[in-house]
Amino acid sequence: MQVHVKTPHIKIDISGEVPDSIIAVLKKEYGKKVTVSDDDEYINARDTEWYKKVKARITPGETVAFYRKMHKMTQKELGEKLGNFSKQNISEIERNIRPISKKTTKQLAEIFDISIERLI
Repeated sequence: MQVHVKTPHIKIDISGEVPDSIIAVLKKEYGKKVTVSDDDEYINARDTEWYKKVKARITPGETVAFYRKMHKMTQKELGEKLGNFSKQNISEIERNIRPISKKTTKQLAEIFDISIERLI
């Protein structure tokens, strides 16, 4: 649980198991300026406006570079797994100079063990 009080000159943040008596005192003193949220309230990050804005700016090439690095692969190693793509080809894909074909997208999704949607 988290409790927040924010006024022009006062900011109080309390985390953990906050007793109801403390929340009652804060609400009595600060009224509607007190917000209480439970840690158990989770949302899917993909449903947030922030995620949608960021996702819209990320290119397929940047996504390929991200997953390649996450899998600790060099451009040469990824090219070999794709079937003799040169390091230069992978570099051009990552820099969005070379488009990614449907076939290559499917191969990348299998290599990185992700859905195709993550790459497009």
